[in-house]
Amino acid sequence: MRNLKRALLVFIFLIIVLIGAFLIYRSYQKPKYEGDVYLKNIKKETTVYFDEFGVPHIYAKNSNDAMVALGYVHAQDRLWQMELLRRIAPGRLSEVFGSVALKNDKFFVGLGIEEASEKAISNLDKNSAAYQLMMAYLDGINQYLEEGVTPVEFQLLGVKKQKFTIKDVYNIFGYMSFSFAMAQKTDPLLTDIRNKYGMDYLKDFGIEGDFNTTKIKISKQKSQEYIAISKSIASLLDQSPVAPFVGSNSWVVAPPKTKNKKVIFANDPHIGFSQPGTWYEAHIDTPDFELYGCYLAGAPFPLLGHNREYAYGLTMFENDDVDFYQEENNPKNSNQYQTKKGFQDYEIRKKVIKVKDSSDVILNLKVSQHGPIMNDLLTGLKSNKPVAMSWIYTQQPIHSIEAIYAISHSRSIADFQNGVALIAAPGLNVMYGDAKGNVGWWATGKLYKHNNGVNTNFILDGANGKDDSLEYLDFSKNPSAVNPDWNYVYSANNQPEAIDGFAYPGYYLPEDRAKRITQLLDSKSDWDESSVGEMISDNTSAVGPGVVKKLISNLNPKSLSKTENEAIHILKSWNGSNDLNDVAPTIYNKWIFLYLKNTFQDELGDEGFKQFLGTHIMKQIVARQISNENSPWWDDVRTKNIKETRNKISAKSFEEAIAALENQLGNSPSEWKWEKVHSVEYQHPIGKLALFRPFFNVGPFEVSGSNEVINNQFFDFVDDGFYKVKGGPSSRRVIDFSDIENSWGILPTGQSGNPFSEHYADQAELYNAGKFRKMKLNKKEIIQSSTKLIFYPQKN
Repeated sequence: MRNLKRALLVFIFLIIVLIGAFLIYRSYQKPKYEGDVYLKNIKKETTVYFDEFGVPHIYAKNSNDAMVALGYVHAQDRLWQMELLRRIAPGRLSEVFGSVALKNDKFFVGLGIEEASEKAISNLDKNSAAYQLMMAYLDGINQYLEEGVTPVEFQLLGVKKQKFTIKDVYNIFGYMSFSFAMAQKTDPLLTDIRNKYGMDYLKDFGIEGDFNTTKIKISKQKSQEYIAISKSIASLLDQSPVAPFVGSNSWVVAPPKTKNKKVIFANDPHIGFSQPGTWYEAHIDTPDFELYGCYLAGAPFPLLGHNREYAYGLTMFENDDVDFYQEENNPKNSNQYQTKKGFQDYEIRKKVIKVKDSSDVILNLKVSQHGPIMNDLLTGLKSNKPVAMSWIYTQQPIHSIEAIYAISHSRSIADFQNGVALIAAPGLNVMYGDAKGNVGWWATGKLYKHNNGVNTNFILDGANGKDDSLEYLDFSKNPSAVNPDWNYVYSANNQPEAIDGFAYPGYYLPEDRAKRITQLLDSKSDWDESSVGEMISDNTSAVGPGVVKKLISNLNPKSLSKTENEAIHILKSWNGSNDLNDVAPTIYNKWIFLYLKNTFQDELGDEGFKQFLGTHIMKQIVARQISNENSPWWDDVRTKNIKETRNKISAKSFEEAIAALENQLGNSPSEWKWEKVHSVEYQHPIGKLALFRPFFNVGPFEVSGSNEVINNQFFDFVDDGFYKVKGGPSSRRVIDFSDIENSWGILPTGQSGNPFSEHYADQAELYNAGKFRKMKLNKKEIIQSSTKLIFYPQKN
């Protein structure tokens, strides 16, 4: 008994020691939100107030000191995220994660982002304010890297600290730009469908833009199978430790439509969810400059921002800035390819990928006049049928830093527009509103036209020269609207109206969100901050109820069971809402998935259908194809001597949907609430391991919203009927120029990426409840609720 007591005491002592050690380690690992720090290369004392949500408010005597301080505090909260982001484009994830990241590295190292970054850097004006402030920001990061606490992720994975450089900044913007594109998921799939079944099968896909009936108004005057490309790139982006950009909403309401006769600005960029989240908020105040911004990790200037004079944000334009070309090799020399001038040598780029705990991987990548050869980068493509990817980002001059500096430091709407014009890629809808009453939006990107008859929805011919000719358009031809007479501007990734008879091709999202936004904005002229805040979390589909009516019209009421009749009653009374206690969205989404599966999977196959579900075309097709009784897709090609009809497919899908829901959720439809099947968990890369999941991940949470509503909590369709939200609003901002100091914002989890920080997840519950917190500008109010960190010039 005495030995047992002694062992128990020893055990308790060890537990206490371990708990004590953990608490000491936790305290050591926390970001430093108060106290004193001495920094090199600052001239004057600089004070940073961290408010109750961990947002730094930087008060400096000059912009250079402010940027050094910004780099330092950004790094102490987000150094791990910065490290991940800078490694993607140059193919350096395998150094951290080992061979599991090798496919990702092979692909990105071949895109040419790093080469494009080097070229852009060589042309930088080193005397410009943009360059000088970027260097000050990098200096702040590197001082923290030298002197600050090593993040726990670095310790777990054995990551060695390395200084951040200008190339890292450009590579980060390069990855961001690629993640915007949709052509790489869509063009190969459409080409396969055309080659196998003919153009009749593509009429239901709306690829000429005829499905985009709610357009953004402007105010101006023999083949191989290509699905391997779609499959591989989609998989790489899904598995990336940094989430891709996906969509967005934004609207800016002009004074005649607001209660207080001042501009109200709203924006919520849609990005794949991750932990830490995409944006880091910071407020800078110097004698000649003030801005509250949302920053990407490792980016010196914010992509979203506002001050007392103006506000700006973005959505994705979804324009087509990627083309694929089928090259033709010289049969006598595989290092040459056909051009209209004869055979030409491929450019060969030698790349070395370092792999953790393994030998280096050496790649000799081929590049044609159109771009890198995808066969060298992706699995599943025949090596003798080379496909090249042509991407505007790597082919046009890159002025990302100059552009974002100009946008974030504008003194007028003209300055702002000049900054927007510098962006060649990615395609963005840049939204603007100011204290003078101006509202506007501009589509960015170097837009171009092919010759008549060239359809960029398909793989183009790289050998004949006919598909090469491009006409680049002047920025004045980009879609835009400034102070339109309908008194608002908006974007929901839908297609803009044509300019000079030319509707710019792209991969636009369906009209659902656009239709709802315009319905709401047109319905009243007394908008205030509160009503716009409610609108930005709106869960109602403007299209869903109409789709339900079309689906129900294909059913025979006499053949329905009691449960099926109850489900139909619920659907008929549905107003399109996707709230937690709603039942209709659970039935609707299951029915839609099975309708899509029973309609398209037989022709596309399992892998093709999976890739189809990940395209914007799938979202476009739902509301339209169901209306076409003569669609060739209704017939199941696997059933001989039987021709399936729309009625048969609709009825079969409904019957299967109800049976699946009974099996999943029980026999009472009234209990099939949306909250039981729709949830989100914000995943950290290390949190994918079960052991670390509770510590690094945030959630799960039951959430409202759905695909293609304003509160766009988007998910993949899956057989089991549990919808894991992949992404949504990465930030919600409402900026009211009648009360600028009390503008609202919210992040999905928290400001800090450090799991030991109290600000790692302190906004999650507010965010999922559709609530906000202040984005503070009033210094007196900030001081009252903040801790204080003072940076002093380091004495020599």
